[in-house]
Amino acid sequence: MNFLPFQHLAVALALGLLVGMQRERSEHKFAGVRTFPLITLLGTVGALLAPTFGNGMLAVGLLAIAALVVVANLARQRTGELEIGATTEVSALLLYAVGALVVVNTSAAVLVCGVVALLLHLKPQLHRLVAAIGERELKAIMQFVLVSLVILPVLPNADFGPYGVLNPFKIWLMVVLIVAINLSAYVVFKLLGGRQGTLVGGVLGGLVSSTAATVSFARASRSEVPRTALFATVIVLASTVVFARVLALIAAVAAPAFPHLAPPLAAMFGAMCGLALALFFFNRKQQMEPPEPENPADLKSALVFGVIYAGVLLLVAAARDRFGEAGLYTVAVLSGLADMDAITLSTSQLAATGQLETGSAWRAILTAALSNIVFKTAIVAALGSRRLLLVMAGIFALALAAGGVILWLWP
Repeated sequence: MNFLPFQHLAVALALGLLVGMQRERSEHKFAGVRTFPLITLLGTVGALLAPTFGNGMLAVGLLAIAALVVVANLARQRTGELEIGATTEVSALLLYAVGALVVVNTSAAVLVCGVVALLLHLKPQLHRLVAAIGERELKAIMQFVLVSLVILPVLPNADFGPYGVLNPFKIWLMVVLIVAINLSAYVVFKLLGGRQGTLVGGVLGGLVSSTAATVSFARASRSEVPRTALFATVIVLASTVVFARVLALIAAVAAPAFPHLAPPLAAMFGAMCGLALALFFFNRKQQMEPPEPENPADLKSALVFGVIYAGVLLLVAAARDRFGEAGLYTVAVLSGLADMDAITLSTSQLAATGQLETGSAWRAILTAALSNIVFKTAIVAALGSRRLLLVMAGIFALALAAGGVILWLWP
């Protein structure tokens, strides 16, 4: 006996109950905990009968649900009970399709139904999110759409240039990845950053741009000397998050090499966490509003990162070819001064494809990170107060020492 149809019916019933319970809790009068399971079961039965009676069975069922929606709303309108909105009605039509999808692809049906249930349940939170998003945030989101959905698909997916490392599609795909991370942090920053104090400000500052955070707080330290320790805390927190971001990027673009690249970088992340938490503990009672970040999806910024990333790819390939590991580390030092993302993405991808030894790859990334720390110290020296420089020089000296020990002793 074939039990698969019964499994399909059971899954359809469960998915209908999931959405039906949510609608019942919202006290919607059109459909609830009984109607939605019946709708998904109708879709599944139609899909099971389609091979025998033709796909017209599914179309008839969909038309029947649509007609039911129209009739029910007309009846409610006459009695004055009709509510403005079509969310439940559209959900009913979609759940019919989900019921049919269970027979074709159960996993996809479960995913779609889960998304529907979340969208229905998170209505208040979604409305608050949209209300909190201003014109600048909406512009950033639209620019991300331009970067990811308009520009990316038309770029050629082929290797060009010296050493065959310049692939326009892959280069821009990395731009999309970085912009997506920055945009996500930017939106969270706008929603939470100004109200959550030092810890969230430092973490989100590191996700958006730790260098920009260093510049902002170094300048502020000249006029607000009593808050120097607090500024130092945020700078160190932001610099610590850089290593979490590096690990996330490696996991995203070079998963096969992650087990080999991650441990020493995670050790450095742990050392930075220790320094950051120590500072935070002594300054946890002080609070501040983080500085306003720049638009992370700006097309000009995306183009600049694309050029930097392509340049680093080319320099890494040329340095390895002509000067070996010494050349690679020179590129890492220079790249770390400007941007950590480019050297992280380029070397981790080379390691994942076997073009670069994993030991050389993580050492290049860590070298770039240490170079970035030196660069931030220089920023503090140039823009910050003398007191902030003394604090940051001591903290960053410990960080550089930890990085040096890892480079020296890690096998």
